[in-house]
Amino acid sequence: MRARRLSHLLKNVLIYVGLVVFLSPFLIVILNSFKKTQYFIENPIAWPDPFQFSNYTDAFQKMNFMRGFANTLLITAFAVLIIILFSSMTGYLFVRFKWKINQVLFFIMLAAMTVPFQVIMIPLVMAYGNLGLLDSKAILIFMYMGFGVPLGVFLFHGFIKGISYELEESSFIDGCSRIRTFFQIVFPLLRPVVVTLAVLDVLWVWNDYLLPSLVLLSPANRTLPLSIYAFFSTYSVDYGPLMAGLIMTIIPILVLYLILQDHVIKGITEGALK
Repeated sequence: MRARRLSHLLKNVLIYVGLVVFLSPFLIVILNSFKKTQYFIENPIAWPDPFQFSNYTDAFQKMNFMRGFANTLLITAFAVLIIILFSSMTGYLFVRFKWKINQVLFFIMLAAMTVPFQVIMIPLVMAYGNLGLLDSKAILIFMYMGFGVPLGVFLFHGFIKGISYELEESSFIDGCSRIRTFFQIVFPLLRPVVVTLAVLDVLWVWNDYLLPSLVLLSPANRTLPLSIYAFFSTYSVDYGPLMAGLIMTIIPILVLYLILQDHVIKGITEGALK
C-alpha cells in the first residue's frame, strides 16, 4: 500500500515537472512582454519590476494589430467554413455512393496528404504568379481549401460510415431531397467531427506563416504572423514590444481552444480522429 502511494506521488510529481518544463517558454515570453528591453537582456527570467504595460500599446500601434487581426480573422473564418462544407459533402458522397471514381478520388486525397507543402510551393507560386493571381486573400483561401479538404474528407468519411442509413431512408420516404437530408439529418450528427476539424484548421490557418508570405505581398493584406515578422524586422532590438505582439497574436486562438476543448475531446472519443 505504501509503495503504491509513493508510486502515485512520484507520477504526479513527474507530471507537474513536465508541465512546468513544457510551459516555461510561454511563461518566459509573458514575463518579458512586461519588461523594458534593457531588463530583458540583463535577466530574461527575472520578475518584471516595474511592469511595462506600454509594450502592448507600442506593439498594437507599430505592428498595425487591428489590420492584421481583421485579415487573419477573415481568412481563417472563410477558409475553415469552406473546408468543413466541402469536406463533409465530399465525405458523404464517397460513403453513400460506391462508385469506382469515388474510390479513386478518395485514394488520391489520402495520397495528397503525404506530400509536403515545401515540395509544391515553388511551382504553385510560379503558376499563380504567371496568371497574376497573387496578393489576393480570396486566392489564399482557395489554396487553404485545397490543402485542408483531404484531411477533412478523411475524418468525415470515417465518421459517416458509422451513421445508420435508415435515418436517411426515412427522410426520403417523407419526400426530402438528398441535399435537404444531408443538411437536416446527417450534418447535425457530424458535430463532433465539425468542431474537432474546425479547431485543428483554425490553429493551422491562424498561425500559418509560410503560405501567406508567398501569396500576400502587399502590407495591407498582411496576416498577424506576417505583421509579427515585419515588426521583428523593423524593431529587432526592441524585445519588450515584440514579446507583447506575440502574446496578443496567441491570445485569440488560445481562448478559442479553451472554449472548445471539451468538444474536441468528445470528438476524439467518439471516433472523429480514427
